[in-house]
Amino acid sequence: MSPFVVSFVCTGNICRSPIGEVVLRDLLEREGLADRVRVVSAGTGDWHVGGPADPRALSTLRRFGLDGDAHRAQQFVRDSFSEVDLVLALDRGHEEILRRLAPTEEDRAKVRLLRSFDPAAVAAGALEVDDPYFGEDADFVTTYEEVLPACEGVVAHLREELALAG
Repeated sequence: MSPFVVSFVCTGNICRSPIGEVVLRDLLEREGLADRVRVVSAGTGDWHVGGPADPRALSTLRRFGLDGDAHRAQQFVRDSFSEVDLVLALDRGHEEILRRLAPTEEDRAKVRLLRSFDPAAVAAGALEVDDPYFGEDADFVTTYEEVLPACEGVVAHLREELALAG
């Protein structure tokens, strides 16, 4: 059985989406699901394709015991939909771009806001992960703190999806 594929998508694939990718991958390892789920990330734009994650994103991941050094930015394009099962947009702008890019209604249904998997974020009406790119190191820590509980919710969602798939 081929793995369930999750893609995080932000603007340039150097800040928010790599943090999400590394955090979710770590949680899936801990939960024993890493062999059933593949995690990737991409950006809506092509500015950073082939480059590493932002040094502040990497520093933040290291601060929490995670390693994002292998990350190389890529762009999410129309054909990417055929390779993924769940597309996690980091903000409403990404969500809108992805839904427009989706070739089919089925593909549009794959797109979800990452923080929609965090009940506290839903209750607060705070479904976007703010872009830390023009901010300070502390903004990257905030990104991590917003991404972590959402990723925990994604793990719960994936457990259900994988149980349904058999």
